Amino acid sequence: MEDSLALTIFLPLALGIIMLGLGLALTSKDFHNVLKAPKAVLVALFCQTIILPLACLGIIYLFDLEPALAVGMMLLAASPGGTSANLYSHLADGDVALNISLTAVNSALSIITLPLIVNWSLAHFFPEGQAIPLQFSKVMQVFIIVLGPVIIGMWIRNRYPAFAERMASPVKILSLIFLLMVVVVALVQEWETLQIWAPIVGLAALAFNLVSLAVGYFVPRAVGINNRQATAIGMEIGIHNGTLAIAIALSPLLLNNPTMAVPAAIYGLIAFITAALFGYWLKKRHKAHKAISIGS
Repeated sequence: MEDSLALTIFLPLALGIIMLGLGLALTSKDFHNVLKAPKAVLVALFCQTIILPLACLGIIYLFDLEPALAVGMMLLAASPGGTSANLYSHLADGDVALNISLTAVNSALSIITLPLIVNWSLAHFFPEGQAIPLQFSKVMQVFIIVLGPVIIGMWIRNRYPAFAERMASPVKILSLIFLLMVVVVALVQEWETLQIWAPIVGLAALAFNLVSLAVGYFVPRAVGINNRQATAIGMEIGIHNGTLAIAIALSPLLLNNPTMAVPAAIYGLIAFITAALFGYWLKKRHKAHKAISIGS
């Protein structure tokens, strides 16, 4: 991929607008709400930061992915929940308030975990000297591009709540447009790369998506978390922010490697379908449990 001025400016700008929109929707209460469901949040973070990277590593070795694809998969695993997780959770009768809290905490935590996991992956999968790990300056760029707009959005929401309310809908629409534009950029720029690698990484991306959804729902249920909260965690853990992973992989300021964007691009397409089916199944499961409870 050519190190074009358009991509150098567009991708960080797109990511900034998306994260600003997230910030405008968050308040300090969302972080305080974590105290109301500490067990659910801790279990979700454990799944996100420990179980999923290990599961992803296992899938990488199972499918014997080449180094750039392996880093792309780990980048995807390290990315927080996607912006559509709240919507899917709502449709599946999940605890959307918990989703919002998880988004807030997970986005903040990923500023630390994402560079760490990506750096480890670069060092682990590439032979010595073939890949340059994210330097401190690039880690700071990730911090500024991702967390900076969130903080600005939250500050605006806190200082000018009426203005933030008015801007929430337009910025959300603009964020959606930028989301689509990032995906289009990835598809257009790397169509040949996608054609080459899709058959190889497609099954790996599908496997990771299904594992993410299953871990996000069944692990919380196994430790006694209720259905609605487990549904919220399942969607938050199961729908990774593929757009963030694509932007970091493609951006000339960061990884600048189109092959590393392939897993996230394919994952994004798969997740829309699997999350809808998973949500439908969970909703039917909830109704069945309610019917049994009422009958007994």
